[in-house]
Amino acid sequence: MKINWGTGIVLAFIGFISFILFFVIRMASDSSTNHQLVTEDYYKKELEYQREIDEQNNAKENALLLDVRKVPGGLQLSFPEKVDPSKITGTVSLYRPSNEHLDFDLPISLSNSHLLIPDKRLLDGRWDISVSWMHEGKKYLHKDKITY
Repeated sequence: MKINWGTGIVLAFIGFISFILFFVIRMASDSSTNHQLVTEDYYKKELEYQREIDEQNNAKENALLLDVRKVPGGLQLSFPEKVDPSKITGTVSLYRPSNEHLDFDLPISLSNSHLLIPDKRLLDGRWDISVSWMHEGKKYLHKDKITY
């Protein structure tokens, strides 16, 4: 049987399309790949975004910015010196984009103006940190991306 060049092109297209479809179907039906949203309740969080912007602006306007730095014992959060640490309440949320099982929240309970997150809680890599705190009835928010 003799195949002319037109038939060869059609066979090449059919082979290529079959090859691509095989991998698309294989990846879509593979149970080992976890198809998930980056965060739970994505749309609900999107509606709360304006509140976050307002809380970040509160911190900037009142010059109550946090200092986040790596120290030998872990990750240190330094609150402004002009606020009373005993009146600060809130939570520190650490989010690991690569693995949701490593995410955790810590309540803020201070005796001085520093909060230390120990080394054993943090693995090397990228972390998104969100500190939502309240002082004397006013809410503040600090967001940062760090590589530990």
